Amino acid sequence: MARQGTDQQKVRLDKWLWAARFFKTRAQAKAAIEGGKVQIDGQRAKSSKDIPLGAAIKIRQGWDEKTVIVDNVTDQRRGATEAAALYSETPESISQREQRIAERKASNQSLSFQDQRPNKKQRRQIHRFKEDKQS
Repeated sequence: MARQGTDQQKVRLDKWLWAARFFKTRAQAKAAIEGGKVQIDGQRAKSSKDIPLGAAIKIRQGWDEKTVIVDNVTDQRRGATEAAALYSETPESISQREQRIAERKASNQSLSFQDQRPNKKQRRQIHRFKEDKQS
């Protein structure tokens, strides 16, 4: 029995985050809420709080931060397309997230990583450098 969109329905925040596929398990959703990574209308929330329709929820996951508006509520986890119908991300959130992604990509390109181990000549140079530093 799918319960969606009724005014009388009350859904806990951790269940909604799990059903909307922001977290794989309810335990992860609860840990994020208790860790202060989820806010409702700019205020820290508890995992047992019932979420109203139209609430603005700010979610931090790893490097990303999303601000979503609750469009529908359910306590059952469904497919990704149905889960995406439960919320809509704000345009400001999308633009900020894309800007942060571009900044991270630009900063990662400036770093140079060697894909291989040092060869024999390079190892000798490293050893000489370390010996000179110690004496």
